Amino acid sequence: MRITVVIGTRPEIIKMSPIIRYCEEQGLDYSLVHTGQHYSYEMDAMFFDELELPQPEYKLNVGSGTHAEQTGKIMVGLERILLRDRSDVVLVQGDTNTVLGSALSAAKLNVEVGHVEAGLRSWDRTMPEEVNRLLTDHIARYLFAPTETAETNLLREGIDGKKIWVTGNTVVDAVFQNIKIAQQRSDIHHDLGLEPGQYFLLTAHRQENVDDRERLERLIGAMRDLYTAYNLPIVFPAHPRTLKRLDEFGLSVPEGLRILDPQGYLEFLLLEQSARAILTDSGGIQEEACILHVPCITLRENTERPETLDVGANVLAGTEPHRILNAVSAMLSREASWANPFGDGQSGRKTVEILLDSR
Repeated sequence: MRITVVIGTRPEIIKMSPIIRYCEEQGLDYSLVHTGQHYSYEMDAMFFDELELPQPEYKLNVGSGTHAEQTGKIMVGLERILLRDRSDVVLVQGDTNTVLGSALSAAKLNVEVGHVEAGLRSWDRTMPEEVNRLLTDHIARYLFAPTETAETNLLREGIDGKKIWVTGNTVVDAVFQNIKIAQQRSDIHHDLGLEPGQYFLLTAHRQENVDDRERLERLIGAMRDLYTAYNLPIVFPAHPRTLKRLDEFGLSVPEGLRILDPQGYLEFLLLEQSARAILTDSGGIQEEACILHVPCITLRENTERPETLDVGANVLAGTEPHRILNAVSAMLSREASWANPFGDGQSGRKTVEILLDSR
């Protein structure tokens, strides 16, 4: 079996890293394609080195653009690769334009699609990510659901149960594997002058939060209130998009909010591990916080990771300051002893073995 693994963003690199490592360990016939959806390949080249992963064989350099532009460029670029390589299956992960574009390109060439992290649903189709994952699930031949909840979502949509496997989430593998590398390579707390357990960690990048002036202003106001209440620094590795909006909207950075440049994955993983609590609008960080047993406050009204809510690792708070403060208080009062709902850290191996056993 020839496997083509397609990635396009840093979260995809992280979550596909256990699959890539297993293919390498087993000497399998596979190729790695990087679409370059969000970042230049030059920026990501260091990321592969950091995670001790092989460099991609193919780079599409799609870059930024509208959803249609990105998806179209990915389809065209991947089609050429698949026609040349004669792949048996294309593996994609998550909910990006890379995922949908790759799935469409493969399906039109009658190449089977495997969707890692299938079945996630926010039930909000105004989110581009929801459209991408929904369509990809209905294209895919192999659906690797991270949890039974995700499997149930797929079955309710009429997808044949014979196409679905509950494998756990590769994010667990990635956290376990990469935190060992991080501890050997980074001393981020010393470098930043931070005391483990004595800071909050903030991320915010979603369009609905940072492109809306009122929502972003409320979010910044909430950070001001959080610092007043706890007198702990709020570490904010800021996405360039968020910084641009702060400047455009004329919003000042309050005392206690410490803006950092975007951090490498290993550094960020260590910042997550030792935070008092994490405030985020990212789906993947909700999972990582849950796995690391760090309280999470999600700055959204919905989540496609309801398992984190069910086990008590996470709470939805939106962007209203009083709700965020109440959510922080509630999470800090809980014992961080919840069970990890995302598997045993063997999802990458299970995924590849299912593919091999199906031939």
